[in-house]
Amino acid sequence: MQDRDDCERDRFRALYDQHYAAVLRYAARRVGAETGRDITAETFLTAWRRLDSVPRDNSLPWLYATARKCLANELRRQGRREQLDARIRTEAGSGLGMAHPAVADVVAGRLAVLAALATLGPNDQEALRLTEWEQLDYAMAAQAMGCSAGTFRVRLHRARRRFARALSRQAAPPDGSLARTTSTPPSFMAETEARP
Repeated sequence: MQDRDDCERDRFRALYDQHYAAVLRYAARRVGAETGRDITAETFLTAWRRLDSVPRDNSLPWLYATARKCLANELRRQGRREQLDARIRTEAGSGLGMAHPAVADVVAGRLAVLAALATLGPNDQEALRLTEWEQLDYAMAAQAMGCSAGTFRVRLHRARRRFARALSRQAAPPDGSLARTTSTPPSFMAETEARP
C-alpha cells in the first residue's frame, strides 16, 4: 500500500511542477494574481483528490477545465466586475490628459478591448482566451471547454466575429462624430493580457 501512495505522491508532484505556472497564469489573467493563486490551489487540490481522473499523457487541458469550473464558482461569488470596470474607465478617463500620449493610447486601447470582450458571452470569452492568452491549439482548447475540436472551431470563429463587431462598436462614439483612433489597432493578446 505504501508503494502505491508513494507513486501517487510522485505523480502529483510531477503534475504540479510541470503545470503549476501555466494554471496560475490561466487563473491570474482572469481574476488577478491574488485570487488566481487561490483558484490554482483549488485546482490542484481537486487534481489531488481526483488523481485517477487526471489523464496521464495530456493533463493540462484537464487542469484548465477544472480551473475554469473553479473560476466560474469564484465569479459567481464576486459579482463586482461591472462596478470595477466602470471605476477603471472613470479613473483612466480622468487621468488621460496628464499621461504621456503613447501611454494614453495604450490604456484607451486596452480598455476598449476589455470592454468589447466583456460584451461577449462566457463561452465566446473563454474560446478567445484559451487560444490567445493560453496559446492552446484547437484540440487542447476544445478539451478544456468540454467539446469536440470541430465544435470548438465553429465557436472560435463565431467568437472572433462577435469580438470584431463589439470592438468596432467600442471605437464608434454614440453621437456619430469621428472617434479618436490610434495609429495601430490594439492587438487582442498584447492589449488584454494582464500580467500576474
